[in-house]
Amino acid sequence: MSQIKGTSSSGLFGATLGFFFGFAAVALFGPTAGKFKAVMPLSPAQIGLLVAAPALSGSLLRIPFAAWVDTTGGRKPFLVLMVLSLLGMLGLTLVIFTRYPDGMTAGLYPLLLLLGVLCGCGIATFSVGIGQVSYWFPMSRQGQALGIYAGVGNLAPGIFSFLLPLALSSLKLGGSYLAWLLFLGLGTVLYFLTGRNAPYFQAVAGGEGDEKAQEIARREGQELFPAGSLKASLGHSARTWKTWVLVAIYFTTFGGFIAMTAWLPVYWTSYLKVSAVAAGFLTALYSILASLIRVYGGKVSDRLGGENTAIGSMAVMLAGALLMSFSAALPLSVVGEILMAVGMGVGNAAVFKLVPQEVPDAVGGAAGWVGGLGAFGGFAIPPLLGAMAKGLGSVGYARGFIIFAVLALASLLLSWLLKKTHTPRAQRA
Repeated sequence: MSQIKGTSSSGLFGATLGFFFGFAAVALFGPTAGKFKAVMPLSPAQIGLLVAAPALSGSLLRIPFAAWVDTTGGRKPFLVLMVLSLLGMLGLTLVIFTRYPDGMTAGLYPLLLLLGVLCGCGIATFSVGIGQVSYWFPMSRQGQALGIYAGVGNLAPGIFSFLLPLALSSLKLGGSYLAWLLFLGLGTVLYFLTGRNAPYFQAVAGGEGDEKAQEIARREGQELFPAGSLKASLGHSARTWKTWVLVAIYFTTFGGFIAMTAWLPVYWTSYLKVSAVAAGFLTALYSILASLIRVYGGKVSDRLGGENTAIGSMAVMLAGALLMSFSAALPLSVVGEILMAVGMGVGNAAVFKLVPQEVPDAVGGAAGWVGGLGAFGGFAIPPLLGAMAKGLGSVGYARGFIIFAVLALASLLLSWLLKKTHTPRAQRA
């Protein structure tokens, strides 16, 4: 009989640890990539592509790597992504120590772009961990488990936003990259030691057949089992219409979260004329609150159901977006920001409570589509906000939040549709 290593709690701990550390490279690369503009002949478009490269690769790679979970469990794809991110950080560190600032020529741009893409692999660990954790836990506990996983892991950007200015002032650019490289290396080693596949995948790796592996896994509390190959997982989840509904809702909640984090410093300084330090604090407040509330959102989803939680969270987000759209006072805008953080954070938790519920035999594939394509809201929304500010002048910084209100309303209706078409698990074929 196969010996199962670890428990659901240790499986959750390992995945959360890996996801948190996986953000390390991106947290440093994006804000510091602009420094290359001062020492390299780069156009604004080239700098923009350089800054966006990690987020783009981190979103796109979520799709195939999350589906890979359904064939091998999460451990192998998780480690591959972390090692690739580590290689990107190593390459950037070497470039900075050997070529920055005087040797930074235009010919280095393709290399910097490639290394940025590699750094983005750390972001893709998110969807891998979603599948890994989902297989470890029974349906009744998945909301809480996934809320803890994503909520704690998503604290990384907020924490790093405080640490980065301190690191750059004391360690300079090269020292900061070396420190982040060591941090990411430590995280990779810790995940290697703590990351565990769910019982079914361990039993299969131990030589058991599918039926025997499922029998062993059920005794360990596992309820969900994969459909088969990577292609089958992606194909089955893509043919399930509810996958695309969840993609749309996640575009609003998590894509909106990324967009808000990028846009809020501009909004606070340009519209309400607060200092850069105050704008950073208010942005960190939003980011950390949205991440922490996601943990609580998972518990609420287990108790009230993912559909009801999504409906409530989108109503809260809608109220916050409308308030920010028409506010011209700092206190009201702060209240609006808090409402949007609560709505988006709880909504993120509700979506991934619904993923294993609606696509139970292709969780990895569905998590890849939802996590990967949903994150593109972070790229699509900011240009729209910028267009509103350009077209309407100063008041456009506020009116731009109508975009979030429209997205919240649409997602509320989609959540209601999921509730009306919900089929209890016992009645499914």
